[in-house]
Order: sequence, then C-alpha cells, then structure tokens
Amino acid sequence: MAARDGDLAEWQLDLFGGTPQRLDTGVKQGSTRGAAADRPVEPVAPSSEHAALAQRLPSELRLGTSSWSFPGWRGIVYDDGATQARLARSGLAAYARHRLLRTVGLDRTYYAALNVEDYATYAAQVPRGFRFLVKAPEALTIARYPTHERYGALRGTDNATFLDAAWAEDALVGPACEGLGHALGVILFQMPPQPAWALGGRERFAERLARFLGALPVGPVYAVELRTEKLLGGAYAQALESAGAVHCFNVHPTMPDVALQAATIDPTRGPALVVRWMLGGAQRYEAARERYRPFDALVDEDPAARASIAELCADAVRRGRPAYCVINNKAEGSAPLSAFKLAAEIAAHLT
Repeated sequence: MAARDGDLAEWQLDLFGGTPQRLDTGVKQGSTRGAAADRPVEPVAPSSEHAALAQRLPSELRLGTSSWSFPGWRGIVYDDGATQARLARSGLAAYARHRLLRTVGLDRTYYAALNVEDYATYAAQVPRGFRFLVKAPEALTIARYPTHERYGALRGTDNATFLDAAWAEDALVGPACEGLGHALGVILFQMPPQPAWALGGRERFAERLARFLGALPVGPVYAVELRTEKLLGGAYAQALESAGAVHCFNVHPTMPDVALQAATIDPTRGPALVVRWMLGGAQRYEAARERYRPFDALVDEDPAARASIAELCADAVRRGRPAYCVINNKAEGSAPLSAFKLAAEIAAHLT
C-alpha cells in the first residue's frame, strides 16, 4: 500500500506512531550504543529569531507539516540523534515542542480508521495548545475504487461507504473526538481526483455533500479538500455553508491557485480557515520526492503561493478566527522551512 501525500518513510512512521514499538536495531540491549538509540529524540535548540517570531504570532494561528517522520529535519526541527527508528518512538513529542509548529496532519487515517486508544496515544504526546488535522479515510471520499492492485477484490467497484454519515460517525468522528479531546483541530475530507461525471456532476455532488456534512455530529471543524477543479463552484460553496463546514484551500496541480479558490469560496466564512500546501508546480509526488529528499532545504520556492497563504492566514487571525496551514515537503522541498518562512510573512502582514 503506497502513501499518496507523503513518502514511504512517512507512512511507515505513522504505522508505528499509534502504538510506539521497539525496533530491532541490531544492537544488544545494555550496550552504550543501544542505550543511546533508546534515548528520546530532542527538539533542536530554538533560535532567537524563531522565539521572537513565535511571540509575535497570535494563538489562533497554527502552522505545521503533514507528518513528523523525516530524519532529514535534523538541525531544523530535531537534534542530531533523529534516526528513523527514534522518530517512530518519540518524534511527535519533539516536533510538538517547536514553538512555530503547533499542528500536524494525521495522514495515516486516510488508509485505515483508528480507534480511541490510537488517538489518545497521539494526544498524550503533545502540549495543550497543539492541534491535529485528521484526514478522513478514503472509504468516505472515493466513489469508485481505482483499479490499483492494493484495493484487491474492491478494484473497480462502487464504494458503499462513500459519504456515509453513519459510518463516518462510528469510524472517524466518534473515536477522534473521544481520543484526541482538546487536541482535535480539524477533520478533513480529502476528495481524491475523480471525474465530476462519476460523482453525478457538480450540482448532484454538492447536494450529496450537503446531506452528508449536515448529518455529522455537531462540534468538530469539518473541512473538504477538492482535487477536481470542476467541482469548485457556487453549489459546492452553498453545500459547505449550509452545514457549517469549510473549504480547505490547497496548493496542488489539480486545482487553481489559492487566490482563485478564494475568489469562488469566501475564506472569511465558517468556523476556521484551513489550508494545505501540498505540491508545487506541475510535478507528481514521486518525482518531487526524489528531487527534494532528504527534505532539508528549500529547492523550488513558491513565493506566489506563500504570499497568498500568508494573506489568508493574516486576515483570518485579524478577525479572531482559527487558522490552520499544513505543509508537505513536496511544496518547496522542506515543509518546516516553508512553515518558518510563511510564519515570518504572516507576521509582516500583522505588523
């Protein structure tokens, strides 16, 4: 099973993240080397620049990345001892101590629903002001299973749980709310690229989405991310507004730029602003992963996307609205470095 929004290392970490496990490092227990390997990952010492920037940013703003699992972030987020095995055990706790990283995406949940205990394990590792963006299982957002071999007997068949509110409550909303508690920030329904006609067309999709969102339990912030441009429009905007949900503004090759999305969907409406900065240019994830790894530098900066996102975030927090922005390594090359530059630009807007 291959991950879509992150690389294999990210997906593997998430497998271990719910229930931390001891990995076989080939070192005998009791040795000095083994003891060092068991020590928790520590965050990198905060720079004076980041400390000052964190003081300037309002608490309503939460920037973060779509996972925490990358050894290439040594010296950026983590200390020099951040190996893949150590990150699997203690990376989240170290990540959440960085003053500019106050949210993170849970992409693991896209592939399989978690239970209350899994979510509670995550919540126990972060400070009180930290929030998770939880991605809904694809079983809720894909109308027909692709013919990819990983879907087994379901390949090419209609999905019976597509936009099924009762299943969503039992498998996603209930466990996430109970397990994460105060640490739950956003529940995101990412609609993978699907032909509009396969969803019944723009109007019918909007009607079905409105019924689905309206039937979900009241309380969480619900966001919808499109990967099919033809679904974006007035009917979709009305569906969100009728249910009190929000559009997730996204940077992705399948969608118009953030400024154009904001011209269609009013970013000032709803309980929060939600943004995901996923993939720049006309790239594919696989090519971007190879180009950018180990994700320790900004390779292809996107000042236009950064400026648009900064403007949306600054406007939201001026209005006292929560603002979430989750960034992928494939946006510019290193998600935390993108977050730090974005934080500085937002602060400049607020000065």
